[in-house]
Amino acid sequence: METKTRENWSSKAGFILAAAGSAIGLGNIWKFPYSVGTNGGGAYVAVYLLFLVLIGTPLMLAAITLGRKTQLSVFGAYKSIDRRWSFVGFLAVICGFVILAFYSSVGGWILYYFKNAVMGNLNTKDPQVLASIFSNMMNSPATLIVYQLIFMALTMLIVINGIKKGIEVTSKVMMPGLFILLIIIAIRSVTLEGSMEGIKFLLVPDFSKITLEVAKNAMAQVFFSLSIGMGVMITYGSYLDKEVNLLSTAVSIPALDTLAALVAGFATIPAVFALGFEVGEGPGLMFITLPAVFASMPLGQIFCIAFFLMVTFAALTSSMSMLEISVSYFVDELQKDRKKSTLAVGIVIFLMGIPASLSLVQGSSFYIGSLSFFDIYDKLSSNILLTTGAFLLSIFVAWILTTKEAVKEIELSGIRFKLAPVWSFLVKYVVPVGVFIILFNSYKDFIIALLN
Repeated sequence: METKTRENWSSKAGFILAAAGSAIGLGNIWKFPYSVGTNGGGAYVAVYLLFLVLIGTPLMLAAITLGRKTQLSVFGAYKSIDRRWSFVGFLAVICGFVILAFYSSVGGWILYYFKNAVMGNLNTKDPQVLASIFSNMMNSPATLIVYQLIFMALTMLIVINGIKKGIEVTSKVMMPGLFILLIIIAIRSVTLEGSMEGIKFLLVPDFSKITLEVAKNAMAQVFFSLSIGMGVMITYGSYLDKEVNLLSTAVSIPALDTLAALVAGFATIPAVFALGFEVGEGPGLMFITLPAVFASMPLGQIFCIAFFLMVTFAALTSSMSMLEISVSYFVDELQKDRKKSTLAVGIVIFLMGIPASLSLVQGSSFYIGSLSFFDIYDKLSSNILLTTGAFLLSIFVAWILTTKEAVKEIELSGIRFKLAPVWSFLVKYVVPVGVFIILFNSYKDFIIALLN
């Protein structure tokens, strides 16, 4: 039978590192610091942490539990319990396609910048020079596509080798390396003269800056960062043995993810303040502001190389999990060969990503309304598909699988889930209502942007 031939993680630690690797990606290292800068600093962090506790962690447990109970890919997990809900699994597979299509584009940027860091091209404090490097990259279709292809090829190479020899081995190497590099850079950042203002900006909330837009962005960040709505945790959970403690696992992953996000914040924001750069730079924070920050430090080129190596690790540990969602569907549901499935899916995603990359080139016609294809992929996946997937996951586990059955699965390892009533209440009532409010506004904003 299928469940007898499926791979499993070799250890709980291997699963946690792989799952944390999926969660700890560009969402933490790139998106979280600039989101903090553009959404009010500590106020955004406070809202993010609130959503993480009340929504993110309960959903993490729900997703892992559903995966382990069914021992199937995300599509099969929903289908095996109620065929009418198969569409939710298919939605997750589509979400993985869309996210990786634009994520691989950014992954290509990272590889391009890592090469330039090694060559010393980023070792300048002149923002105009750094802006021109970024602009030249963004206006060279060949550069964008070639580096996106290299990034997808690396991702496919990992996934082709399977769970133990591919994803788990890679995570065991990259995740410790990522944290070591991140901590070193953070220590250097917070010890710079004048860094205290950046630390205050990151940690001290000004609650007057909390708006519906800030709340929407914080929740989208939780879903994007934890890889919940796209089915990664259901898929990864399906490779778990029955004796694994799901409670400690479901808490460990968000904890590691949040730790990485906050350390990334400490690695960037205090240094930006200390050296007089603009914290609200937005997406350009990593590619224009930070190289100038590193160039202003002693041994700046070494820190710059270490930073972009770390970001490369983060990007790959997330991209391989997104690819695995789709590959596991073909392997589990359609009984296809893993290598052929990985190559086929990887090539399709790469081709889907080309319009996203080219839409950022100056004068591009790859637009719908006021949104480029890159922005469409980003907003469609982060604000629509991920949030919809998280909403439907909570409804499914709460009322279709039922929290009673979920608790039985959680307690299979011999533990007693003392907070089961609290978790059940959150999954049944708090999570769906909270997510729906944000989801409604996300749909409205997305439609308006497409029509304008």
